[in-house]
Amino acid sequence: MAPSDAAEAVVETNSGCCGSSGGNVQAESSGGGCCDEKAGIDWLFWGSLIFVVVGYLGYWLIGGYHDTTLGIMMHTSVEMVHAMWWGILSAAFFVGLLGRIPRELVMSVLGRGGSTSGLFRATLAGLMLDLCNHGILLVGMKLYERGASLGQVMAFLIASPWNSLTLTLILVGLIGLQWTLLFIMGSLVIAWCSGWVFERLVANGTLPPNPHQVAFVKTPFMPTLKDTWRQNDWSVPALLQMFWTGLKESRSVLRWVLLGIVMVALVRAFVPEESFGVWFGASVSGLFLTLLATTVIEVCSEGSSPIAADLVNRAAAPGNAFTFLMAGAATDYTEIMALKETTKSWKIALFLPLVTVPQVLLLGYIMNLAG
Repeated sequence: MAPSDAAEAVVETNSGCCGSSGGNVQAESSGGGCCDEKAGIDWLFWGSLIFVVVGYLGYWLIGGYHDTTLGIMMHTSVEMVHAMWWGILSAAFFVGLLGRIPRELVMSVLGRGGSTSGLFRATLAGLMLDLCNHGILLVGMKLYERGASLGQVMAFLIASPWNSLTLTLILVGLIGLQWTLLFIMGSLVIAWCSGWVFERLVANGTLPPNPHQVAFVKTPFMPTLKDTWRQNDWSVPALLQMFWTGLKESRSVLRWVLLGIVMVALVRAFVPEESFGVWFGASVSGLFLTLLATTVIEVCSEGSSPIAADLVNRAAAPGNAFTFLMAGAATDYTEIMALKETTKSWKIALFLPLVTVPQVLLLGYIMNLAG
């Protein structure tokens, strides 16, 4: 795939999520996605923000923790804000920094389609892009149209849903560095293995190949990176502006993070901890109930993260949390339908959950045993 094609695939894509302000990619306005293009008031963002702010201030004004429904929701707001704030601010800075790096440098690591290194590079490219699962979907579909192999596209999509810089830093604050790193490694293994399986399915004729696939041309990475460094202003005012830009671009991510806090507050307030641990505990039935929940709940990856953290901290089921994060993208009807529309193949779209979900459940089960 030519670098210029890769660059075109992501040009105009916001680093915070998935909207395309121009170009050829049209954002989906899916019911649960993060790509809504409605003009006017963002009710999801402001409603969730007001809920969290009122809960946070109410906790300190009323004072202390109260064993009531309202008290539990206020206490949860304080706990989540204290766990997340540093990750959100750090991520905003790095999102702004990544905005200065030409996207063709990131996308050039996709490599040659059909090769082991190409799959590995596609997996890393998905990890590096700071996009939610709906945002990465738009980029992945454009890459397919520009000639990336089917295995590369799948590895790119599967590696990305919650592995953005923003979500990684937030998860470190919520569940700790150890589990966050294990989740990342698990998702990378699943992404690479799934990409390899899709390449084999194409090779033996089970799935159709990408008709748009073209010859790969590598971009000189270091010379382009050095040119980028020289062309940017690194003064303090410029860095502050970069941070502010990153914060603004993260708004579409923050709306789902805030919604996740609201959902966790409601779950904690209305679902007793004993019941939560029984329903979604570290058991086979709890694992399958988690899979069912993440299939039904159409929430962007940013909204899933606080819920996944609750599965680790309250239900003591890290494997369920991993399943909640990973299987949500694999069973997302938006992703399945977009794959069908882009590839013109129901087989390709339905093979996404068929290939990935068993791997997710297996790793989730192992994590529950280890946890």
